[in-house]
Amino acid sequence: MQNETEILRFTTAGSVDDGKSTLIGRLLHDSKSIFEDQWEEMERSADLAGGTEVNLANLTDGLRAEREQGITIDVAYRYFATPRRKFIIADTPGHVQYTRNMVTGASTANLALILIDARNGVVEQTRRHAYLSALLGIPHLVVCINKMDLVDFSEARYKEIHDQFMAVAPRLDVKDITFIPISALQGDNVVDASGNTPWYHGPTLLGHLEEVYIASDRSMKEFRFPVQWVIRPLTDEHHDYRGYAGQVAGGIVKPGDKIIVLPSGMRTTVQSINTLAGDLDEAFCPQSVSILLADDVDISRGDLICDIDNLPHIAKDHEANICWMHQSPMQLGRKYLIKQASNTSQMMVKQVIHHVNIDDLAFDTEVTGLKLNDVGRIAFKTSTPLAYDEYRKNRQTGGFIIIDPATNATVAAGMMRPPPRELPVPDFVDYAI
Repeated sequence: MQNETEILRFTTAGSVDDGKSTLIGRLLHDSKSIFEDQWEEMERSADLAGGTEVNLANLTDGLRAEREQGITIDVAYRYFATPRRKFIIADTPGHVQYTRNMVTGASTANLALILIDARNGVVEQTRRHAYLSALLGIPHLVVCINKMDLVDFSEARYKEIHDQFMAVAPRLDVKDITFIPISALQGDNVVDASGNTPWYHGPTLLGHLEEVYIASDRSMKEFRFPVQWVIRPLTDEHHDYRGYAGQVAGGIVKPGDKIIVLPSGMRTTVQSINTLAGDLDEAFCPQSVSILLADDVDISRGDLICDIDNLPHIAKDHEANICWMHQSPMQLGRKYLIKQASNTSQMMVKQVIHHVNIDDLAFDTEVTGLKLNDVGRIAFKTSTPLAYDEYRKNRQTGGFIIIDPATNATVAAGMMRPPPRELPVPDFVDYAI
């Protein structure tokens, strides 16, 4: 039963000292997800530091520099489970200079926790992280108004911050936003309901994390299957087997379904869906399977197998939102590599359409490049046609990274937008069906 429990991935974000690491420490402690030896080590560390209480933030702030400065620098991952759900937490840094770390930690999250210090309200970093969470396609936001104990658990202050954030919300295009008043240090409304907030009638943080509905977050309409590997056992028993292995990135597939292979456009049908445990009657996102096709088709790593009635965009010219993640600034006209799903090809940035000023979410169209931690929109061209979906519809086929071919360093992460103009559907040649 534990293996079949649903997994929720969530990330924390917020301004410096808003209590992100402390909140995660409290969540782990109060949900009984800390081993005894871990807690004993925390108590010894508190004694050596001359403190009277255990610093819960040290459960996630593992770097020495993080503990010395009292800040989060790198992304820390923690895992815990309840009878209802498994959780993977990404504790991300709040400083502006670590924006790329935040983007990395949030890229696979189902939900984002945005922490706000009840004394300060919505600040620049709140808007920055809320915008980045929305840009990364995270469908659920939980706004935790923290340190309510320092404002005497004031309902009026809670409502004031609620209204401040909702004034920004229309720019985020996120449909599910939940507000919870908490005290991470004392544990109010984190795991157990607090008697200090009789005016609040919503769930606790853990209660919401256990109940939030994520099954519909993935695209289940358009079938997408990026081919990662061609399986040819070449044994006496399976001498003529040719299966295509990968993870279903969207939709559902069944034996007998008509499919198309992109970018070649060849068509065939699904003969069977294979796993080590046996054949399946259907496969759906995010299962990893091997697909056996009815015809011998020229397919290799990087190709995309799709539903024949719901084609993705196919083009060489693209627009995308990106976060630049390298010290070396972007260079227009330079050749980079783009890795999208399992496909890698050459690309060249033609134009920086705008740079996002995250302080006020305004667009600066006068820029000609992007530097470390900048967020903007670019136009680029690829050497071969890419088959992709808009990122907001499918994060697996719409997300990509940019690689410097000289150093193999990842220099940017991107999210595909609709094509610059509506292109005609390619006139593919029918293959055997």
